[in-house]
Amino acid sequence: MIAVRLDRGVARRIDASDVVQDVLLEASKRLADYLQDPRMPFHLWLRHLALDRMIDLHRRHHAQRRDVGRERALQAGSLSGKSSLDLAAQLQDQELTPAAAAIRKELAGRFLAALDDMDEPDREIILLRHVEQLGNSEAAEALGLAPAAAGMRYLRALRRLRTMLGEPPSAG
Repeated sequence: MIAVRLDRGVARRIDASDVVQDVLLEASKRLADYLQDPRMPFHLWLRHLALDRMIDLHRRHHAQRRDVGRERALQAGSLSGKSSLDLAAQLQDQELTPAAAAIRKELAGRFLAALDDMDEPDREIILLRHVEQLGNSEAAEALGLAPAAAGMRYLRALRRLRTMLGEPPSAG
């Protein structure tokens, strides 16, 4: 959830796992308050803390003196921006042929590019349902919508995404 939503410029400076650690530390400090008045399910509360943390990071790293847009990579082929987990994943045998790996990488790139081009409400519902794998009622609660409204938003966003990816929309 964090890796997908973290601003690309900020992600060059801060790994998503560091954000997760910060959120869990904040959650441990606020846990007693949450337990006294749990207004939402625990996982949605953690998600809310994570979104707040990413907003703070975005503001801090886009301040004029620290604007990530002014940074340039040292080398085009360098390993900057790669976490140790990314590097380890490259060493792991994924049992894919080179052609299948290339197709998967191309599809993932097209999916991320399409997500970047989507309106925020459409992108958010797709991320909630497919990346975070929340059910419709959980996504509705996270967005502050009625379940029926969240379901319709999801179906419309999915149709737009399919159109952007060049797939014919399904009937259902």
